[in-house]
Amino acid sequence: MHRKQRLFCLITMMTLCLSARGQALPQVEPAPSADAKLQALYTAEWQWRDAQFGDEDSSAQPIEDHLPAINAEAQTSRLRYWEQVLHDLAAIPRADLSPKEQLNFDIYLPQIEALVAEQRFREYEKPLNSDTTFWSGFGYTARRPFRSVEDYQHWIAQMRDVPRFFQDEMKLMRAGLKRGFTPPRVTLLGRDTSLTAVTDVPPEQTLFYTPFKEMPGISADEQTRLRAEGLLAIREAVQPAHAQLLQFLREDYIPHARTTLAAEDLPNGKAYYRSKIREFTTLDMEPAAIHAFGLAEVARLHHEMLIVMQETGFQGDFAAFQQFLRTDPQFYAKTPDELLMRAAWIAKRFDAKAAQFFGYLPRARFAIRPVPDELAPFYTSGRGGPGVYLLNTYNLPGRPLYNLTALTLHESAPGHAFQMPIALEHADQPAFRQHSYISAFGEGWALYCEHLGIEMGMYETPYDRFGMLGYQIWRAARLVVDTGIHSQGWTRERAIQYFREYTALPEHEIETEIDRYIGWPGQALSYYLGETAILKARAKAENVLGAKFNIRAFNDTVLALGSVPLPLLEARIERFIAEGGKGPYPELE
Repeated sequence: MHRKQRLFCLITMMTLCLSARGQALPQVEPAPSADAKLQALYTAEWQWRDAQFGDEDSSAQPIEDHLPAINAEAQTSRLRYWEQVLHDLAAIPRADLSPKEQLNFDIYLPQIEALVAEQRFREYEKPLNSDTTFWSGFGYTARRPFRSVEDYQHWIAQMRDVPRFFQDEMKLMRAGLKRGFTPPRVTLLGRDTSLTAVTDVPPEQTLFYTPFKEMPGISADEQTRLRAEGLLAIREAVQPAHAQLLQFLREDYIPHARTTLAAEDLPNGKAYYRSKIREFTTLDMEPAAIHAFGLAEVARLHHEMLIVMQETGFQGDFAAFQQFLRTDPQFYAKTPDELLMRAAWIAKRFDAKAAQFFGYLPRARFAIRPVPDELAPFYTSGRGGPGVYLLNTYNLPGRPLYNLTALTLHESAPGHAFQMPIALEHADQPAFRQHSYISAFGEGWALYCEHLGIEMGMYETPYDRFGMLGYQIWRAARLVVDTGIHSQGWTRERAIQYFREYTALPEHEIETEIDRYIGWPGQALSYYLGETAILKARAKAENVLGAKFNIRAFNDTVLALGSVPLPLLEARIERFIAEGGKGPYPELE
């Protein structure tokens, strides 16, 4: 008898003896399933990530009592952690996952790959651009609802932590400066003035004092104590730290920032730019292919704009029409309140149409507020998200009303004020899906909503429709300009001239936007490529389903995903078609 056979017989006899005596065999824990391994991995990583970055931009989280660790040691530790997560993901056979977890895997993997790429390229050594800076983020927390004494105490502790945080950021910026990894100098000129809104005013006039102006639910004695402590923290910690940062920017950083423009001119620049394309578009496209697509779309949209221009009855060529739009007083609000009220009226007009185009409506509402004064000169025309639609009332002659309908549909409802809150309301999805924002999906959806405004009857005049087309061509032109600057040697002047020729944007906004694309490589590509993916998927669904196509079911299906890479959006609509156009909420259709 072979050894294996003898061993098998021995085990069998022992089993029978134990069974005869009524003794149970020791229980062996089953190995975790592939689903369980993946769930444990992304749950633990998200909890770790949330702890790393605190309450950035999130009104759902408690006010933290400290600012994130951002020094070189913390950055190296994050890289090691995410690299280990990638290693662990590679050990999970995707084929062994359930369909639900395969989807989570396909969303989660590119997210971690993008985080690893950012750490490897040391993106943290360039923590500012012409659009966004690390010091402007305090405004989000300062304007959040404060609900308890503890919230105020934590905010005071955060303010006390500002000097350490700024010192660490400046060390990272010096490291980037040393290796030529900075934003282009031209995009930073004048951006330091936002710091003077903190350094050159009394403490109670800074944004850091905002939570102390109204303190509902806090006793009078506590209000007095907390306000005194808050003013002291601003005076002793916040303002000196901002003054030191202002000096560093003016004397060291901006004068020595690089004079080139292209992302491909940075260290390992070609690979860096491709990584930003993958991060923001979720597609691995060649810059030249994006550039060519952008040129073709600009030509198509320009032809449509010429047709609408003729509908207005204007006598003259396109350049003359652009000049007319940029200068005629009828197209501009006279006061900030007028601009805000016009936007509010557009938002309410959409409310009357919402149920025709959406089955699932988010519970969350949003406010319409002006962009804060310290940000407005260099801020975009508007920006939206959960709970707020920020409208830029700075330089009213540069804020045309014929663009306002498209802007409002994009930044408020049904754009960002639908997509982000609905993602948060889907509690059955993992936290990394509820709280993450993929630019190609989110911005693509918001731009699709501008286009959807045609069907909703939101554009009441030819000028409004021209404004909508102007916003479409603006995003198509971004494909040309972003790739032109970062991979084809375009100058800033050439990019500005291209926008002057093909868009009706005001001069101030053109320069602000071009500097944004120069300083934020790849981000501008996400809008039009995202919208294109949604429109192509919808066109296929309409063609295949015919009379069975239901616009409410389609829009609900897209929004129910949360925020996903574009290939997964396309795959979901393929399944939508295969299922006969059935949406995620049949009872609402």
